[in-house]
Amino acid sequence: MRFGLDIAQQRLEWSEIVDRARLAEELGFDGVWGFDHFKPMYGEGPGNCFEGMSTLAALATATSRVRLGLLVTGVTYRHPSVLAAEAVTIDHASKGRLELSLGAAWFAEEHEQLGIPLPPLRERIDRLEDALEVIRRLFTGEEVSYTGRTLSLDHARLLPRPVQQPHPPVWIGASGEQRMLPLAGRLADAWHCFGGPETLRRKWAVVARAAEAAGRDPGAILRAGSLSISGDLNAVRRFIDAQVAEGTGYLVCGWPTEGRARVEEFAQRVMSDAAG
Repeated sequence: MRFGLDIAQQRLEWSEIVDRARLAEELGFDGVWGFDHFKPMYGEGPGNCFEGMSTLAALATATSRVRLGLLVTGVTYRHPSVLAAEAVTIDHASKGRLELSLGAAWFAEEHEQLGIPLPPLRERIDRLEDALEVIRRLFTGEEVSYTGRTLSLDHARLLPRPVQQPHPPVWIGASGEQRMLPLAGRLADAWHCFGGPETLRRKWAVVARAAEAAGRDPGAILRAGSLSISGDLNAVRRFIDAQVAEGTGYLVCGWPTEGRARVEEFAQRVMSDAAG
């Protein structure tokens, strides 16, 4: 089992975000994760919220080992060509430590307040499919012409190529069983979904069927979930064991209400055993 730490880059000063990323690296977490939003997701009133991709670029130079990702990048926020260019930049700045994760986006209030269009879900999934195709092609460094359902490229080319070849691992955050899970089965290197073992077992079956239909080995797709490390650590251990039994290979740990001391306790008392 691999573990990442969600540093929750909201309602914080920048120095605390860097400190949390460095703490994760020192404690042996595999990855540091943020989110892709422009306003806090909890608490009352306005508060700091640092942009996700530029946060990863900065953390790439503040760390040396830990991998870096957002859970997940909303496909509505950036043109896929821009996202591809940002991803290549971060991959080089980090010397090949980027995890590139994408999702269909959902936060209507944020879109409305910032003037960012939020198309209907069907169109957002179309855009996600186009984005996955465009980004993978642009990562080759070759000239790309493409006409999809929501966008087109005309003799486009991005250089340099990513450090990680053929490209950084592509995560898809998905739970919808009609289109999103089959999309993950066809195209994802890693699939992330929230939920307990029973929910993930049912949804994984959809992903696996789609992978097989596309001629892929489902076992090649990393299965990822999320983990609360607050509260009773024995209950946390049981949850991890249940996830392992279901085939989950990666858990993103939420920043706990107990703070830094609990992160350290989890790493020393739980993660060191479960990571084996």
